[in-house]
Amino acid sequence: MASGATLPVKLIQKVSSTLLFARIAPHFIPAMDKAVHRLTGGKVLLSARMLPGVILTARGARSGEPRTTPLACMPEDGGASWLLIGSNFGRPGHPAWTGNLLKNPDADVNWQGRDIPVRARLLAGAERAEAWQAVLRFWPPYATYQARIEREIRLFRLERR
Repeated sequence: MASGATLPVKLIQKVSSTLLFARIAPHFIPAMDKAVHRLTGGKVLLSARMLPGVILTARGARSGEPRTTPLACMPEDGGASWLLIGSNFGRPGHPAWTGNLLKNPDADVNWQGRDIPVRARLLAGAERAEAWQAVLRFWPPYATYQARIEREIRLFRLERR
């Protein structure tokens, strides 16, 4: 996405790299995405106008209850698998959905209006390094998020079950 990025995309990338965005975005982007996704019967995900996105439904690590989270993603092989980036907008803690996937890797995603059963796998080592480079080419602001925090951003590959 970054190579050959148009002016609006570059502007969005610049804005999304700011600390102000990291403070404000987590409070309105997920709620807005959930509402619009529900109202359109799964056909529209507003944040997907900037980045591709899925609605992840995973069982809570403690509760076991279904937890639904709209997330930016990097589709692989035309939607055969997806990379999920646990950036938490460059904030210190890991996002809750990553803990849910670590405990309960079988989940579902809604991708372009279709519900798909998936299995999540936390990437590590050389596989993570390769995926991280692909993620940075796809959306460079993730480098800013990583530079701002001490934890390593978790990367998951979701594959169809």
